[in-house]
Amino acid sequence: MKQNPLIIKPFGEEAVLIEWPTEVSEEILYDILAFMENFKTSFPNASQWELIPAYNSLTIINSVEKFNFKKVKAEIEVCYLNRNLSINKGRYLWKLPVCYDLDFGIDLNEAAQILKLEISELIEKHTHQPYTVYGIGFLPGFMYLGGLPKDLEIKRRKKPRANVIKGSVGLAGVQTGIYPQDSPGGWNIIGNCPVPIFNPEEEDPSFVRVGDKVSFYSISRAEYNLHKIEAEVGIFKPDKIELNG
Repeated sequence: MKQNPLIIKPFGEEAVLIEWPTEVSEEILYDILAFMENFKTSFPNASQWELIPAYNSLTIINSVEKFNFKKVKAEIEVCYLNRNLSINKGRYLWKLPVCYDLDFGIDLNEAAQILKLEISELIEKHTHQPYTVYGIGFLPGFMYLGGLPKDLEIKRRKKPRANVIKGSVGLAGVQTGIYPQDSPGGWNIIGNCPVPIFNPEEEDPSFVRVGDKVSFYSISRAEYNLHKIEAEVGIFKPDKIELNG
């Protein structure tokens, strides 16, 4: 993995923004994650800092005490140079079920028409390959999944909905994702996943992490109803495969 030029700058009084080259790539994402791993174990007072990764940036926040930016910047540069590049250990490919029934896929017909695809083709393309988790936001547990086939790239809806139901699977731009809770939203909804993505009552509320991968597989309405019940009582566990680099 090559050394990337970093831009390190203040981000308000309590945070520092670290920017990698402006491009969406797994190489940059894994470079960010490698830096984060080293940060957690070797950065001075690392436990005081909250780390928020995104596509090509990392925001580090210290709300515990004031810090000297120049000193922190120098420490960041050292931490980056000493990062461990073997960062895929402990990361997973998660296999998540999606029901593409038209009752759930409320934009499925329209999206297929815009993309000039049959509905079956759209579903096949959406389930054909794994996606990389590049970030988690704007809602707790909302995964920004990159790697969408070009055939499925579609603009956000012109008029967002006031409410998109929990579990809705959508397309927007070059991304796909799952709404972890009921929320306003402007993505094109093509199905629903019965697996809860975010549970604030769990010690680890979101089981998927930045750097993991997600693949979808199509299920019937009956399978959806069964998995939803299994998930509600805590006996449904999504399949996962450890990534080995």
